[in-house]
Amino acid sequence: MNQILTTKNDVHFRDCPKKGQKSQKRKNWFFFQFAFSIVIVLFLVGGAAFYFYRLGKKEDFSDRLLANYNIYRLYSNPNPSSDTEMTEEERQESGNHDLFGIIEIPKINLYYPVFSHLSEELLKVSPCQFYGSSPKENGNICIAGHNYDNALFFSKISSLSTDDTIFLYDKEGAKYLYFVYEKYEVSASDLSPVLNYNANEKILTLVTCNNFNNNRIIIKAKQKKLS
Repeated sequence: MNQILTTKNDVHFRDCPKKGQKSQKRKNWFFFQFAFSIVIVLFLVGGAAFYFYRLGKKEDFSDRLLANYNIYRLYSNPNPSSDTEMTEEERQESGNHDLFGIIEIPKINLYYPVFSHLSEELLKVSPCQFYGSSPKENGNICIAGHNYDNALFFSKISSLSTDDTIFLYDKEGAKYLYFVYEKYEVSASDLSPVLNYNANEKILTLVTCNNFNNNRIIIKAKQKKLS
């Protein structure tokens, strides 16, 4: 009988994990969780760093585009076929023939070159004009810019208010003054901000995305004579 009891006890104690084994398993599990958390954090930080690096590259390219445009406008010969002051690489990069001019909004420290037509690739570089002709003429000039949520391109135009000033500069360097008179949002398919305007006025419409609801933020401004 004692032998049987002893055998049962031996089996009983042999099958039960020791306290040290439980502690080691717990430590291994905590280590795994910690290591996994570190990997996730590094992945997120790396992704964010890459995202802001890409945005910085876009901003840098836009700055160089603006610099080349200003150099071209300042030093170019009145004969457009003789713009030899810029290198061929600079002319190709700045795309002078594709630029509408410059937009400046002092309140939000915005100053960008504007392409004279719109494409997805150009929108990644700088704001684009997609409707209207010249600030010299009556009508509605529409300019679109990406919203990068970090003060790049049109990410801060939603903070504009009535009577805030906007300046446009054309290729000849002429300066045009606009005052904001309306701000609102529309759905992505709503074309009324582009098509509805007074044909006897000179209107400027800025368009960007609201990244929270996929609507379009619209800023309307009217041109007034510079004093």
